[in-house]
Amino acid sequence: MKINGNEIKAGYVLQHHGALWVAVKTQHTQPGKGGAYIQVEMRNLLDGTKLNERFRSGEGVERVSLEEASCQYLFSDGDSFTLMDQETFEQINVPKDLVGPAAVFLQEGMEVTVCSHEGKVVRISLPETVVMEVVEADPVLKGQTGSFSYKPARLETGVRITVLWEQKSLSIQRSKLIWNVQRKVSLSGAP
Repeated sequence: MKINGNEIKAGYVLQHHGALWVAVKTQHTQPGKGGAYIQVEMRNLLDGTKLNERFRSGEGVERVSLEEASCQYLFSDGDSFTLMDQETFEQINVPKDLVGPAAVFLQEGMEVTVCSHEGKVVRISLPETVVMEVVEADPVLKGQTGSFSYKPARLETGVRITVLWEQKSLSIQRSKLIWNVQRKVSLSGAP
């Protein structure tokens, strides 16, 4: 679907220079001399490269609609993930690099959203929050008497992260961890 350059918004997927790009950031600019334009920061959906492009308000740009499907993560096999479509029960193999660094938070049975264009998978989105178990946490050093303290912890998947522990929770070794994809961590309950 063709849209005018000034209609581009963050999150739109565009067909530009023969590739699929997602608009990350947009800024409308109206210089004192000359016509108004929009500066768009875009990221390539396939290889992750970035591009800054200017579009005049009269320029036509091809906006692409992605097909979304709800899939269940089954297992990892070498350098690919196997997912199962929730509606057709068809198994899909996708490369690990399509998920990116968030792949360490995938758990068996987790529901993910698969976006595809013309039958080719271009993006996989994990749930916004993931609940994981902290299996090991370093003890807090004596002298850290403030109400909050950061310390290293290991999750059930083996990933090491730094978490914020409240003073009253310092002796807890196992706890549920709610990991927000936007890097916010909070603890809930203790077994």
